[in-house]
Amino acid sequence: MNRYEGRRVLITGAGSGIGQATVLRVLAEGGNVVAADISEPGLADTVQKASADADRLTTLVLDISDEASVRDAVASAVSVLGGLDVLVNAAGILRSAHSDKMSLADFNKIISVNLTGTFLMIREAIPALLGGNSAAVVNFSSTSATFAHPYMAAYAASKGGIQSMTHALASEYGKRGIRFTAVQPGSISSGMTDGSGASRSSVGPGLPADADLSLFVKLSPAIGEGYAGPETVASVVAMLGSDDGKFITGTEVRIDGGAHF
Repeated sequence: MNRYEGRRVLITGAGSGIGQATVLRVLAEGGNVVAADISEPGLADTVQKASADADRLTTLVLDISDEASVRDAVASAVSVLGGLDVLVNAAGILRSAHSDKMSLADFNKIISVNLTGTFLMIREAIPALLGGNSAAVVNFSSTSATFAHPYMAAYAASKGGIQSMTHALASEYGKRGIRFTAVQPGSISSGMTDGSGASRSSVGPGLPADADLSLFVKLSPAIGEGYAGPETVASVVAMLGSDDGKFITGTEVRIDGGAHF
């Protein structure tokens, strides 16, 4: 299945987890990919895993919370690819804390990376996407945007903002040929959720030591045998960015194995 043959794709958060899995999926389907991440070792790992498809892969170091970094990276990606058809905004961070103990610096950091970073990527990519073929943007929301996840108020705020922004952008640019969708991963094992990825913060994504685990009533998938791997989300992202998703815009797709019925 070569849904991405000839398609030009920019993917952030590409050095680990779902972002990396999306890079590998799009490459496997024939796409030309620029993989961007703040972690050089993570990008090197992605190149290694791309193996025979690495000739269609270019990597860029990018801090999505930095406006100048985003401007330069998007311009470089468009130049390398000769245009842009799909943007996947997978980069993000997760920090958990008692909300009454979370510092303003940590709150602002989460918003800056997850929400503002997604906006900056979209803003800089829109001119190229307007000239793209069947242009699509896939943003990353979360089940926390809709369902209560304790100790993650800042993260939920950032992901809820992404979800609302996705709807607004779909309305604004639908007639101009760009689709905007979002995925809502939940119960997915990735570098962000297990703390092994490069996106892990200095305090880690782990819960507070005295967290009340009884508050987590919606975590276990209703299907399967536990958390799914990042490739589960990557397959949905690949569909949304391809022509198979050409009649899907202004909405989100929840990928959580039924944990949030």
